[in-house]
Amino acid sequence: MLTGDAAFIKKMNRSLILSKIVEHKMISRAELAKMTGLNKATISVQVSDLLEKKLIIETQQEHKSLGRRPVMLSINREAGFVLGIDLDKNSITFTISDLIGTSVQTEIIELQVSAYDVILDLLIEQIKSYTQRFAPSYYGIVGIAIGIHGIVNKNEMVDYVPQHGWQNKNLKKDLENEIGVKVYIENNANLCSIAEKVYKHHQSSNLLSVSLYSGIGIGFIINGVLFKGYHGYAGEIGHMIVVPNGLPCSCGNLGCWEQYASEMSLFIKLAEKQKDLAFNFEDIQHRIKEHDSAFNEELDQFLYFLSIGLNNLINLYNPEILVVNSEALRLFPDTANKLKTHLSSSISHFSELYISEFGKKACIMGACALSLQNFLGVSELCLTLSEESFPHK
Repeated sequence: MLTGDAAFIKKMNRSLILSKIVEHKMISRAELAKMTGLNKATISVQVSDLLEKKLIIETQQEHKSLGRRPVMLSINREAGFVLGIDLDKNSITFTISDLIGTSVQTEIIELQVSAYDVILDLLIEQIKSYTQRFAPSYYGIVGIAIGIHGIVNKNEMVDYVPQHGWQNKNLKKDLENEIGVKVYIENNANLCSIAEKVYKHHQSSNLLSVSLYSGIGIGFIINGVLFKGYHGYAGEIGHMIVVPNGLPCSCGNLGCWEQYASEMSLFIKLAEKQKDLAFNFEDIQHRIKEHDSAFNEELDQFLYFLSIGLNNLINLYNPEILVVNSEALRLFPDTANKLKTHLSSSISHFSELYISEFGKKACIMGACALSLQNFLGVSELCLTLSEESFPHK
């Protein structure tokens, strides 16, 4: 039983009730009381308040048996909306989600420049357009989360974005001063781990998500909480040295993991094999169908170096769930099992290893989930992924 300040207890009860309504989609007052352990009077007061605030709605459930039809509670999904933004190197993706985590609109804008002021103006213009468009809903846009492919500190300052050359940018403040909506700034790998937890691996309290794109980043959830480190820099694992005196890295070191096991490194090596011609996902699919032996050897080498870093992470964090997020690896058959063969140490322990189903859309899914979680004030968010939730971009 919770004891302490009445306002705090009320807030905790509200959080618990809302999280159960989100998780079960439709639920009765009696079921809420049973699942939460709260008494009927508390449920009644909280539900009345949530109905008054238009956050939930009542529905009379159809059933064939005699007797009174139960009144079911569900989230008022269109009472408000969240905006998730994936700020990548060559494009910005904007996705509007309703209050049950289903995408209602996605727009991609190609980037021709990296200048901070230009991109800031573009973001402000787009966000103002969305806030006006969704203003007729009861709450309008209730939160915005932006995934940054770089270093974000614990105060949500953008310390460094290598792809754009940004340093020490207060994107959060610059946006909030102009748009009047709460903005959250987060590292893209952290958002990917949130997406995996919220939309897929609901029961896992210890989850590690490794994103392999231009570099390598990790997001990890420990005891149900996103771990960010003292300054917020935890997860820059791509610069772990796996080959002493190996390939030079932009960070200044030699032999960093991302020089051997990021998607970018794979594409560079494959391009070198075909005389520096561009190599893309379509080429990978073609080589797989052709059973190209040279290509398979390069893939085996890539998986070998990937497994070195994964083994180090497993020994460090002992995750329950290990998710590898890579568009390229999703194309290869049986990749997860191939990786597992390199992770057969009697010391390294994890329960399951998966190749992410979400690919690059994981970042924006996590962004929407983060905004939703903060708006609803729930510590646990359990959303259901459907075909229309986040169409693959």
